[in-house]
Amino acid sequence: MTKSIVKDVFFLRMKSEEATKEDMNVVQDLLDTLASNREHCVGMAANMIGVRKRIIAVSMGPVNVAMINPEIIKKSGPFETEEGCLSLTGLRKTTRFQEIEVVYYDTNWKKQKKKYSGWIAQIIQHECDHLEGIII
Repeated sequence: MTKSIVKDVFFLRMKSEEATKEDMNVVQDLLDTLASNREHCVGMAANMIGVRKRIIAVSMGPVNVAMINPEIIKKSGPFETEEGCLSLTGLRKTTRFQEIEVVYYDTNWKKQKKKYSGWIAQIIQHECDHLEGIII
């Protein structure tokens, strides 16, 4: 189900809690909400729809991918950039990494370990910041 986007900075600055198999409805809501905002959004974290769980959804071309309890375990190639956020207005400067490696659970609750680079890596980093209460 498509949910409203949270814009409350106090809420967004709170760290998210680990997700469990009981949170699969949140995964679907997040994917639905990302799909309905695809014209101006490429990634979302669960706190953006009012749920403080460690779940993100990332647009990877024609498909949206959910990552449950993602953790960036490697990063390389730092660069400076500006990013916007659906929950906030304007652009903010930040440092990102060109290449990352992430471990997470997929929607079948299977553990994944994958490498990402470029734009997809940047989106994942932005959404993982949301899980830590870091607003960019």
